[in-house]
Amino acid sequence: MALLRLGGSEIEDRGDHLVIRSPHNPAHWWGNFLLLQAPPTPDLADHWLGEFAREFPTAGHVAFGFDAVQGTVEDLAAFAHRGLSVEAQAVMTASTVHEPPRPNKEASYRALTSDADWDQLVELRTACSDVRRDHSSHRKFTLAAVATIRRLTESGQGAWFGAFVDGRLLSGMGLFRADGDLARFQSVETHPDARGRGLAGTLVHHVAGYGFDTLGVRTLVMVADPAYLAIRVYRSVGFAETESQLQAERPPTA
Repeated sequence: MALLRLGGSEIEDRGDHLVIRSPHNPAHWWGNFLLLQAPPTPDLADHWLGEFAREFPTAGHVAFGFDAVQGTVEDLAAFAHRGLSVEAQAVMTASTVHEPPRPNKEASYRALTSDADWDQLVELRTACSDVRRDHSSHRKFTLAAVATIRRLTESGQGAWFGAFVDGRLLSGMGLFRADGDLARFQSVETHPDARGRGLAGTLVHHVAGYGFDTLGVRTLVMVADPAYLAIRVYRSVGFAETESQLQAERPPTA
């Protein structure tokens, strides 16, 4: 919530849930969603689907987050039965980090600063795009998302970093102060043609040093899919699972 607010999103408290809106990027599913206190009982699933439709009458997607620190996809079975994809992401934290077992020494690692750097981030995110979006809508979403990221970096709350080989951005991620001594990693991405070369793990280690030394935080937070191989990269530099993050979504109908 802290990072969304810094990026220009609006957060409205309805008492038993929050409504998050991002007028600057209406195609951002996780910038336009409802955050519930906990997974509801099955008999209330339709109620919450109705609430989402009321709050976002023109949205093609549906997205719910849940403000709980533990749980499994079974807790969201009622949403799954109604056609939503449900996930239990691993929330990982670290107070110290170390180099990965096989660091990549080929690339240079630095913050994005120039217009050319930000243009390359658009291309990287497009190459790593979710296939559920059509090209034109995803391009619009990506341009708006990168513009938001750039504004965040210019506010001094953090930075976006890249691994460059021969001047080409092959892996990228952000790190921003979320609250007090906490900083949150954002969107760890590696170009499909450059995976398996140790770029992401080496970059995570580099960026973590920025968090501890420059931002002055004590705890770094990373959210990962527990079933995807990237989680091993984060473990390899010192991150460990500490919580679960539940979410349910349905992409726009093609």
